[in-house]
Formats: sequence, structure tokens, C-alpha cells
Amino acid sequence: MNTEEKKLLLALSKNTLAKSLGLDYQEIDASNIDSVVGAFVTLKKSGHLRGCIGNIYGIKPLHKQIIELTLAAANKDFRFEPIRKEEFDFIEYEISVLTVPKQIYDLDDFILSRDGVIIALGYNKAVFLPQVADETGWSKDELLSALCRKAGLDQYDYKNPEAIIYTFQAEVF
Repeated sequence: MNTEEKKLLLALSKNTLAKSLGLDYQEIDASNIDSVVGAFVTLKKSGHLRGCIGNIYGIKPLHKQIIELTLAAANKDFRFEPIRKEEFDFIEYEISVLTVPKQIYDLDDFILSRDGVIIALGYNKAVFLPQVADETGWSKDELLSALCRKAGLDQYDYKNPEAIIYTFQAEVF
């Protein structure tokens, strides 16, 4: 994505949240950013996670996803209360545009900080974006163990031959 597209999507996210909170906003036309790719919107307050929702696979044009994901991250992330009007000025916006996930068969193919990772075992599934490694400082084993726990699995299930592991990359801005 070029710099202008990134700025436009970030403005779209911010103005979507402002509009939903009944604050002043500008209409942003990002309809020309219509690629159908996976994306996440991460909202932080003072550097701390405040909401993060995404789609691993693209399901609609990117500009429409950013609107929906911003609203979901602000209001439907079960880990947090909905964002309040009083918090708006302190919210930081981060968008991750994803590549298509690819299954890996050797954990050496998972590169910490470069790759996001998905684990699936039975009906359990979880994902970490690539930036989680940098934000936490975890080793590869620590990250994979935390991913398993997030999925409701045993912390070493990433070694289970039945586990399916995918990696993907993200353009984060």
C-alpha cells in the first residue's frame, strides 16, 4: 500500500470511531481502496491494547472492512468495555493488512516478528499478528505456547502432529 492509502485508511478508522461516538467527523472516501484482503484494526489507549478485531481472509473491499473492524474493535472485543466518548482523544489506531495464510509443516519456517501465526487443532483456533512477538518480547516457544493457551489448548499442543499451523505476513501502519 502506498503512503496516501495508509493515511486514508487510518483517517477512515478514526472518523468512523468519532461518528459512532457522536463526535465531529469528516466523511472519508476510501472507496478506491477496494482490494479484498485480510485485515485487523487494533485500538490502543496510552500504548495499551483497547480492542483488536480482524478477518484473516478478505471478505469484502478493504475500505468497508476497516469501517466494520473499527466499530467491532471499539465495541465488541469481549476483553474490554466499549470505548467511551471521553477516551476518543487518547485512542491510537493501527491497521494490519494481511497476506493469505499458508500452512507450514516445519516450525523452522515460522520467523518470529516477520510472521503472524495461526494454530488450529480440532475446533480450537487462535491467531497472533506478527507484531505480538515484538510487543511481548517472547521467544518462539513462548509465543507458540501463549497461542495454544489463547486457543484453549495445552500449551505444548503446537508440537502435536495433528495441529495445523499457518503463517502470514502483515503490512502494519
